[in-house]
Amino acid sequence: MLVAAAVCPSTPLVVLGLPELRSACRTAIATLRRARPDALVVVGGAETTRTYDGGVAGTLRPWGVDRRAGTGEPVLPLSLTVARLLLDDTAPQGFQSVAFDATAADCLALGRRLGERAERVALLVTADGPASLSPRAPGRYDEAAGPYHDLIAKAVAAGEPAALAALDPQEADRLWVSGRAALQVLAGAAGTRTYQGRLLAQAAPYGVGYLAGAWLA
Repeated sequence: MLVAAAVCPSTPLVVLGLPELRSACRTAIATLRRARPDALVVVGGAETTRTYDGGVAGTLRPWGVDRRAGTGEPVLPLSLTVARLLLDDTAPQGFQSVAFDATAADCLALGRRLGERAERVALLVTADGPASLSPRAPGRYDEAAGPYHDLIAKAVAAGEPAALAALDPQEADRLWVSGRAALQVLAGAAGTRTYQGRLLAQAAPYGVGYLAGAWLA
């Protein structure tokens, strides 16, 4: 059963800069620890869906920064590497990447499996919102990006998985919402339950929507 969740950005900026957002992520992660889970699993978007052991390493070297966490050869994709760095010395029980283009049904099913991994499961989910919020954004500016990001923020704040489960993958792709699949994995793990939600921070530097929040059963 999912007893707690934290949502944080998947960008290296949350590790290297954006101190207020990084502090909010630390607060969200502290919520996971207070829940005393039997299993802490990290979920993030990537090119493919894959499971990794909790001790594996990730690095930011491909993005021009000599920062790494974990042991051995770095194999984690960016979203999971960012989470590993945010966790500091805490090693999760596992990492789970989910393909950016995974169907909503596949994401929800994966979430249900993760939620059944232990009696008390906590998820750290790294997910970015639209990258089309302004003319300087990586994606083409789209006036629909703001409402889409607001919908995600409200769902996180309310602890309401149904709104995340209902995210439209095609619209997410058009608006460059790289975190859509990971958020729907969270919805699958939560199922029909609602949670005490907290939206701890949000920002949109460079036209990309980032937020930090926490759920507690």
